[in-house]
Amino acid sequence: MTVFDGLVAEADTAAGRLSGEVDDALGLCIFRGIPYADPPVGPARFGPPPPLTAWSGTRSAQRFGPAAIQATRVPGGPLAAAFGVPDGEESEDCLTLNVWTPGCDEGSRPVLVWVHGGAFRMGSSSAPAYDGSLLAERGDAVVVTLNYRLGILGFLACEELGTANAGLADQIAALEWVQREIRAFGGDPERVTVLGESAGAKSIECLLAAPSARGLFHGAILQSTYDTPMEPEDGYDHARRLAAHLGFGPDEMHRLKEVPAERLMAADAEVVAAAGPPQIGSGGSGPVIDGQLLPTSPVHAIRQGAAVSVPTIIGTTLDEARLFAALDPSGSGLDEAAASRRLLELLDAHPDDNALAEQAAEAYRAEREARGRDTSPDDLVVDAMTDRMFRQHSIRLAEALSGHSTDTWMYLFTWESPAAGGRLGACHAIDIAFAFGTASAMGELVGDGTEGLTETVQDLWLTLAHDGAPSSPTIGEWPPYQTTGRATLELGESPTVLDAPADAVRMIWQ
Repeated sequence: MTVFDGLVAEADTAAGRLSGEVDDALGLCIFRGIPYADPPVGPARFGPPPPLTAWSGTRSAQRFGPAAIQATRVPGGPLAAAFGVPDGEESEDCLTLNVWTPGCDEGSRPVLVWVHGGAFRMGSSSAPAYDGSLLAERGDAVVVTLNYRLGILGFLACEELGTANAGLADQIAALEWVQREIRAFGGDPERVTVLGESAGAKSIECLLAAPSARGLFHGAILQSTYDTPMEPEDGYDHARRLAAHLGFGPDEMHRLKEVPAERLMAADAEVVAAAGPPQIGSGGSGPVIDGQLLPTSPVHAIRQGAAVSVPTIIGTTLDEARLFAALDPSGSGLDEAAASRRLLELLDAHPDDNALAEQAAEAYRAEREARGRDTSPDDLVVDAMTDRMFRQHSIRLAEALSGHSTDTWMYLFTWESPAAGGRLGACHAIDIAFAFGTASAMGELVGDGTEGLTETVQDLWLTLAHDGAPSSPTIGEWPPYQTTGRATLELGESPTVLDAPADAVRMIWQ
């Protein structure tokens, strides 16, 4: 039974009744901080999310639950305002989700479940950039955002304890909650689309490959998934270094469950720092191929048909790596010789392969000239960083998906940030504002005049959720991605479908 009474929205779930809020202006019921599992504390630390215990009476769902404990912080400025976690609002008791719905009724609306990013080390479902109000109201859809364990608490890979991928198990538990309970919030459990950005997109890539997640969702949208080490041995080594840092021997790994969470996270940060600059998602915090939840690499599993029945949108921003380059300017000011060396490093090529370095530089230079952009050595290297981390991996994933289905669509997001004098370009995370319609929360990172592109992006995302295929009045037909034509939708000031964009660059990476 569901109740919509005045300014209070109530919904009955298997665990008990919930009391949310009503946004009269948008006509939405909003429920925050709904538990989908019991706290993963004490003996349950590092393990699967414990089954949810029922409660008596009516539980308030009007405040966001605490974020997962995290040692890494979102950098200051507009990023912190949009994605940061207020001090003191973190806890091991973090397995909650939030729901925005046009009505707790029999609406059978499509459901969009958002998995937040943050390199598996930071972030929260309560971030202002992830406010589901506009998406739910505009699309007559139910929007869900969820927390999951982060860092060493969510992704300790420990051979001795038999643990790995607890954060992914959390996400699966949240999706199971959606299957059981979303009808009480006006949603259709047979039309669930998962979407996420960065680590959220990487999570969905893993969920597409995970046997235990099969059937829990029916569409997927991956915004900026990336390539990261996933071998379990790297995680095992990190766990042993962490234990040694805390004074535990190889036969005392179980004592990691007894260390106060704040000390554990601080020790993990110290171990990561001592190991040198980590690759994105590495340092013992991120999914690994554990032989159980992830029997093999996601790309391999998808290539073998693991996601054959899931319509999928996948894409990247044009300038993903510019955000990271701006946060760490130590690699700027390169001359041509230094840029050539860096290009070969990114390509995993022999350091003396001068012909390949020149070929790569020329391909990147031509692409930038075609867009009327600067072609300094720094620019070429940052473009190659974007390819190394994000774009070429996304292309490989799109190829794997399209090998089994015509329900794969690829995009390239090109809206440029006005921040930092325009130096960020179409940087990592800028597309989130357009998916949620939260440009105001992201401020100067996004800029003004976003309404038209926001409508287009939301049209595409919502029609995938509603109908299993994306469409929008502003773009005409968006052909599926196939290796013969490589149709790619450029999402910028004037959205248009491109044939095989930057193909000369792609061939170099092949």
